[in-house]
Amino acid sequence: MILNLTLKSLQKPQTNPYLKTVTTQFYILFHTLCPLFQSNATATDLNPNSPLSESEGPIAAKVFDKSPQPELVPCNHLLFEFSRNNSHREVVNLFVDIHRSGYRIDGSTLSCVLKTCAYLINVKLGIQLHNHCVKSGFLGDVSVGTSLLDMYMKIGNVEEGRKVFDEMGEKNVVSWTSLLAGYAQNGLNFEALRLFFTMQNEGVKANPFTFATVFGALADAGMVDTGVQLHTIVIKVGFEANIYVCNSLISLYSKSRMIRDGKAVFDSMVTRNSISWNSIVSGYIRNGFHFEAFEMFYRLKLADVKPNNMILASMIQSCANIRELCFARQLHCEIVKNGFEYDHNISTTLMVAYSKGGEMNDAFRIFSMMDEVRNVVSWTAMISGYLQNGWAEQAVSLFREMSREGVRPNDYTYSTILGAQPLISPFEVHAQAVKSDYATSPTVGTALLDAYVKLGNLDEASKVFGRIAEKDIVAWSAMLSGYAQIGETEGAINVFIQMAKEGVEPNEYTFSSVINACTAPTAAVEQGKQIHAWSIKSRFHNALCVSSALVTMYAKRGDIESANQVFKRQRVRDLVSWNSMITGYAQHGHGRKALEVFKEMQTQNLEMDGVTFIGVISACAHAGLVDEGQRYFDIMVKDRHIEPTMELYSCMVDLYSRAGMLEKAMDVINRMPFPADTTVWRTLLAASHVHRNVELGKLAAEKLISLQPHDSAAYVLLSNIYAATGDWKERTKVRKLMGIRKVKKEAGYSWIEVKKNTYSFLAGDVSHPMSDEIYLKLDELRMKLKDFGYQPDTNFVLQDVDEEHKESILFQHSERLAIAFGLIATPRGTPLQIVKNLRVCGDCHTVIKLISMIEERYIVVRDSNRFHHFKGGSCSCGDYW
Repeated sequence: MILNLTLKSLQKPQTNPYLKTVTTQFYILFHTLCPLFQSNATATDLNPNSPLSESEGPIAAKVFDKSPQPELVPCNHLLFEFSRNNSHREVVNLFVDIHRSGYRIDGSTLSCVLKTCAYLINVKLGIQLHNHCVKSGFLGDVSVGTSLLDMYMKIGNVEEGRKVFDEMGEKNVVSWTSLLAGYAQNGLNFEALRLFFTMQNEGVKANPFTFATVFGALADAGMVDTGVQLHTIVIKVGFEANIYVCNSLISLYSKSRMIRDGKAVFDSMVTRNSISWNSIVSGYIRNGFHFEAFEMFYRLKLADVKPNNMILASMIQSCANIRELCFARQLHCEIVKNGFEYDHNISTTLMVAYSKGGEMNDAFRIFSMMDEVRNVVSWTAMISGYLQNGWAEQAVSLFREMSREGVRPNDYTYSTILGAQPLISPFEVHAQAVKSDYATSPTVGTALLDAYVKLGNLDEASKVFGRIAEKDIVAWSAMLSGYAQIGETEGAINVFIQMAKEGVEPNEYTFSSVINACTAPTAAVEQGKQIHAWSIKSRFHNALCVSSALVTMYAKRGDIESANQVFKRQRVRDLVSWNSMITGYAQHGHGRKALEVFKEMQTQNLEMDGVTFIGVISACAHAGLVDEGQRYFDIMVKDRHIEPTMELYSCMVDLYSRAGMLEKAMDVINRMPFPADTTVWRTLLAASHVHRNVELGKLAAEKLISLQPHDSAAYVLLSNIYAATGDWKERTKVRKLMGIRKVKKEAGYSWIEVKKNTYSFLAGDVSHPMSDEIYLKLDELRMKLKDFGYQPDTNFVLQDVDEEHKESILFQHSERLAIAFGLIATPRGTPLQIVKNLRVCGDCHTVIKLISMIEERYIVVRDSNRFHHFKGGSCSCGDYW
């Protein structure tokens, strides 16, 4: 069959050099064998996958038996010619023709065809050839054995390849190198290295290809130290200038982040090929030296080396990494000139470069031109580009079109498209991922987990997390971050501990997440300290994200001094650190210190944002520095050109409200460029209650109720205003309205941590096991307080009852119960820290000041508004509570 086809090709003039060579060889073979084939003209067409039995082709076998064996040489030459030109199908077809004809085959023939089987991954034919080698006794031929070994390794059958090697009678350096390369190709790098040393012990001297193979295995195994030792051996044996060895060394050093050593090897090379240039250019890019890669590419052009598709792809990738769009366009021209515009890898990389440069129309043009060669990688790259540039609708549309065209998404596609939330439902993607068997993949699982966390659906996120087959640090961190975001400290801590039990080492982001979880008001104080100690042991405490999280955590947990110590130790500070310190001082009543930090920040000419000024103005509000607050607001708008947000206007309302300047607060509201939100009206309403301004209180309450009809705060504060002014009739109306609308008042709770356990108290609570002792302590305190001249301020009791009953109600407030328990449950002198979900009333504030003096205790109370540090009869808030 092949002979007939080639005879036809002889009748046409040949211009292709490759075809000329093949035709010449075939011409010789044809004239040698033509008479013999004519005698077997009835032979059937041959199937390359048919069994190679000994009974096939009896007539041809007899004819070929008459032919002298030297005439096999032209056949082998033709086989080798096909093989050299990667015409692997032709090699198989010609070999089967020869074998069917009964012609005797030698080791060179088998060696050539076995190599072809490896390229074609034709396992069936390879096994048949193996059987033929065993029957014919060719396994003793070192070239046949080596080719057979190489074939098994390339098709991934390492065990069978090793068996062939062990059964080989004669082994040379080529056999050993093939075995080493096979192990390395199949990811068994350590086994490859062990075999290399075994080979050395058996006295087989390594050749340049052996060393090149070993350096490749060392690079993949991350064993650069061993590589450096072998480099010295290479120099001793005189292979240091060999191009294959040098290329492998460049790759080893660049993969090990030793690009300078790789460059030294490159500079020492006498001759270089395109792989040498590609290795050094790729090495620079891999190590983040993009401009050095550009310079090396320029040198490549000066050396008159034609860049191949791999070098061009690497250069475009570099342009994408640093968003160098201008040079990417120049490379695009080079690609078109060299005929690589239809190379799939280059097209995809170009598409990514244009996407990262924000040129989505150009990226889509390349994507459209790819047409039939588009695969899941190019589709996913295009979807990712749209999402990165904020074109979520186009990304979702393309994702759906991809499915319509029958391109099956992979794990990266699913994890990418989940970033289009809320335009695409995580439940929809989850269902598709389950059908495609990707739901348990770490990439998809982590993305799904994150999507559910953003929806606030932690139950579903937890289920996804449990199903992830191999949880990496990213998955653990995402789950932990989810608990942190909703303030579930215990859940975050449990995930962190479980991660450690399973041997997954936490990184700086994991520590940052779990520390953030410890900022929740209900979190135990000691938990944050323990995580801090853990981060010190793991040497992550100085990482910027960890130290910034620690500053925030200590500031929010009432330990402003520890926050300041961490802040001072930071070698580098980000905006989060500065903002946390300013806001922390403000919330703890240290307004002057907050402003000192801000002034230090100003001297360093650092970037500021709205959060910075929220902290500064808040500090002024808590310290009663009205004029300074207005001045900083003007600096923010006029000098820093920061557009005020609703939260900033709310701070200005709070600034004037705390100082009793309610008219000015109202002026701020009227001048706002947008309607006031609930926070603004709630701030004004609370101030109206404190300063007994019924008219403004009614206005603020009406606005607040219209915005949030079921928020109990508006009703409660308005009813409290009426109660404080003695208007019980209006108060009753407000309370009835709450009943009609089924609005429930939030109960006041207080928490205290004692000996790593957290205890909660409700006003008038008698559920605690030590309830009797607690009330006895309160009675004791009441007597001591009277000795110090304390008179209960019953204005803070908003029920229409007699004065004695009002006094009793005051002493049963939840924060007083928590403090009384703390006094009897801890040794004398132990600081107490209380957390309350509502604001501390004025009478409680006075009482706690006196208790701190009487009991000689340092008491920290964190209410819904700020921290109060009580010590020696005074409070850090300066009574701007």
